[in-house]
Amino acid sequence: MDSDRAAFLAGDRVEDVLLYFAADAVSDADALAARGERVDGGVVLVIDGERGRSAFGRAVGVDPMAFARRGMDTEGEVAPDCTGGRCPAADEADGDHAVRFIFAFAEAKNEEAGGLYAEGDVIHAYAQCACGEAYSDKWLAGQR
Repeated sequence: MDSDRAAFLAGDRVEDVLLYFAADAVSDADALAARGERVDGGVVLVIDGERGRSAFGRAVGVDPMAFARRGMDTEGEVAPDCTGGRCPAADEADGDHAVRFIFAFAEAKNEEAGGLYAEGDVIHAYAQCACGEAYSDKWLAGQR
């Protein structure tokens, strides 16, 4: 695993965002791979928050925060390495349920917020499935 992605997932880069794009979800995966990490089936980039949100919007044509709002009410499973997931609609509908893209950010520990947030840095991940379902997952950084 690329050191940038490992650091992000450990909670060491809370100012950055992680972007995963399936190779068939973007027009030029090779250009993205030159700036990130090629993984089986796609590309992962870990970049500063503002540039990352802008890059995500350009690559998929969706504002990342609007995408996150759309996915936050549907719980699913995003892979611990943020390169895949399990769509919650997979049990109910036939078809392709491969992850098309993931937008993830880390939220620093916040004892005042309580719950999971009081325990440590939290990774928030939002995934788009090929079936059209958007879903989210969150976990303590370094705990998966």
